[in-house]
Amino acid sequence: MNRSIASSASTPNSSSARLRGVQFLVAITVVAELGDLTRFNNPRQLAAFVGLIPSEYSSGGSRRQGGITKAGNGRARRALIEAAWAYRHPAKVSAHIQSRIDRLPKPIQDLGWKAQVRLCKRFRRLVARGKHPNVAVTAVARELIAFMWAIAKEVAVRVPA
Repeated sequence: MNRSIASSASTPNSSSARLRGVQFLVAITVVAELGDLTRFNNPRQLAAFVGLIPSEYSSGGSRRQGGITKAGNGRARRALIEAAWAYRHPAKVSAHIQSRIDRLPKPIQDLGWKAQVRLCKRFRRLVARGKHPNVAVTAVARELIAFMWAIAKEVAVRVPA
């Protein structure tokens, strides 16, 4: 069972390893719990499936948003939130991350760097605006799963099934 999950996740796992905070455990948890990320039409559907979107109450012209829905997969959500804590530090490519990404295609490397810069900046801005760090990390986790979806789509285009 574990071997089949690891073999089915080998391509997304190695490509998602470009993302900071996403190593083997997070990647394998997300793939094992959610399956193929490319089955979702857009990253919003994926974030909703995981339960990382805000709840909403709308009536007439008013629209109020609350906390996350928690309607989706709790294990995947927890793994993503734990991975998102890595973005509280400034964006950089450490020797450890560089060794993981050297064998990946250039477009995936570029997408990973774009994700790191955006998510680090997003965390800093939210905390500077007065948001609690836990709220900021949840917002970063929502965007992190969107970048994982984009990388999975890029891999799917590069490696036709």
